Amino acid sequence: MDKEYDALKLCNQVCFPLYACSKELVRQYGPYLKELDLTYTQYIAMMVLWENEKVSSRELAECLHLDYGTLTPVLKRLDSVGYLKRERSLRDERLLTITLTEKGRELKSRAASIPPAIAQIMGLSGEEFAALYTLCYKALLNMEAK
Repeated sequence: MDKEYDALKLCNQVCFPLYACSKELVRQYGPYLKELDLTYTQYIAMMVLWENEKVSSRELAECLHLDYGTLTPVLKRLDSVGYLKRERSLRDERLLTITLTEKGRELKSRAASIPPAIAQIMGLSGEEFAALYTLCYKALLNMEAK
């Protein structure tokens, strides 16, 4: 292949290992989340609620980098199993207020073992893990700013 096309080689793309790693990471979560009867997207939504207890649908969508079309069925499912309550905001009826329920709080203790298990699977040192996290967020924020 000509030198001018080196940038098109898969081995020279940062997007590909990020894509493949992301897919594999979500796959590794699978068995842990199956025990909780959660999808990965439901799990990350619950993580926000475990941290904040109550958020608007807008805040949740922004935090998870999801659009409402993706988030709505996730919230409906989590509401139907009793992990959260969705209520129209009193200040702005277009927004939903999402509140963690007691059943949702109880799920937190069952999920607590997942992050360390995934970290072990990844096989990174604490320093490498922190660097990866920092670089991924830096790239994400830079791209979203464009």
